[in-house]
Amino acid sequence: MEEKKTCLAMNTRVTNDKGSVSFLCPSCGKYEIVRSKHARQIVSKYTCPECGFIGPN
Repeated sequence: MEEKKTCLAMNTRVTNDKGSVSFLCPSCGKYEIVRSKHARQIVSKYTCPECGFIGPN
């Protein structure tokens, strides 16, 4: 079964979102951050649940 990824900032599924990205937290490197295309376009902030890092700057 395929993992259903959800945008951390917008709390929406990004299954067919062509502009979405996922990457490890730039601070702790432990948590996978998922961002939708819309969240990236409006520069919506996210918080890493593992270490509390807030991005983007």
